[in-house]
Amino acid sequence: MRLVESGGDSVQSGGSLRLSCAISGYTYPTVCMGWFRQAHGKEREGVAVIALDNTIAYAESVKGRFTLSRDYAKNTLYLQMNSLKPGDTAVYYCAANDLCDVDATAEYLLNRYGSFGFWGQGTQVTVSS
Repeated sequence: MRLVESGGDSVQSGGSLRLSCAISGYTYPTVCMGWFRQAHGKEREGVAVIALDNTIAYAESVKGRFTLSRDYAKNTLYLQMNSLKPGDTAVYYCAANDLCDVDATAEYLLNRYGSFGFWGQGTQVTVSS
């Protein structure tokens, strides 16, 4: 499976960006996916994850501002980010688990980036005040 992110940029506080993740080489029924981010000097953290039952979980810090969506026809995962804050500055990664447990909830997966075996190269998002 190959994941390629795009859409990262530098924006001012309050701005918006849409990240895209083009996905190839996967078997759809068993793949769960998500967006993670890592700020300089900090641990990688979950931003938004979609489980096999299509439920979505968001980090508390982005709820109401970020929206994850998935276009199956285009094999693309998106992250719409609105009302961006300087604290959102990070490298954003798209990730996939191709053997996702059917019982794994989105909330569970959001906090377990180690369960995702496929990662994109990352895209930088910088938000200035």
